[in-house]
Amino acid sequence: MFNPNPIINAVTIDSEHVCYVVDNALAWPRRWVEFAATHRQAFEQAPFNAYPGIEMPLTASVSSLLDDFFRLHIRAKLGARRTLQLHSRLSMATLHAHELSPIQWLCHRDRLGVSPAQSVAASVLYLFNDESLGGTSFFKPNATSTETEALMREAATAKRETFAAARGVRPGYLTESNAHFTRVCTVPARWNRIIFYDGSQFHSPDIREPAKLSPDVTQGRLTLNGFFTCSRIAV
Repeated sequence: MFNPNPIINAVTIDSEHVCYVVDNALAWPRRWVEFAATHRQAFEQAPFNAYPGIEMPLTASVSSLLDDFFRLHIRAKLGARRTLQLHSRLSMATLHAHELSPIQWLCHRDRLGVSPAQSVAASVLYLFNDESLGGTSFFKPNATSTETEALMREAATAKRETFAAARGVRPGYLTESNAHFTRVCTVPARWNRIIFYDGSQFHSPDIREPAKLSPDVTQGRLTLNGFFTCSRIAV
């Protein structure tokens, strides 16, 4: 499944965090597009997160292959010692700007409620050729952690018009800095590129042309996403 001899590039997010980028990640990436097309009816809106599109969970065997690559090449670089839990999915961003809710106007973190002794790593494998569909951007909050948490809670429950007026947030995908977050790094999308990063970092899909989004797996923004709950390396 995965390239056994990957070339790993480190992209600096900030003074403490790095995103690891691997091109030519899969030996046969086109098979995943074919698989997604065959199972298109299995994609559905996920009610438990704010992903702006449709998803299909993948099997434990697929997650195991992804974890093997993570374990061999990436895990220690992100300060993790052991993978405790992993889930993976195929995802397609399909919502246009006017369809997004306030929580989707902002960046987010993948923390999954872990303890201080644990960490969450995340990965995104880009399975589309049109690079203008967008890679991944990373952000730092401009306010304190308490203020930022209050902002995120409000975004999860507020009505569109109320939130936009109260917080001065423009509806749509977050691709640039705003009053609440500063964009610090963007990793462009590339066919068969996978990125790995610390899920506690605020991030967002860098979707600058949402009119191009499509539910057609052969044309749309198809990705394979992984989420790794890990124990931390002792320091």
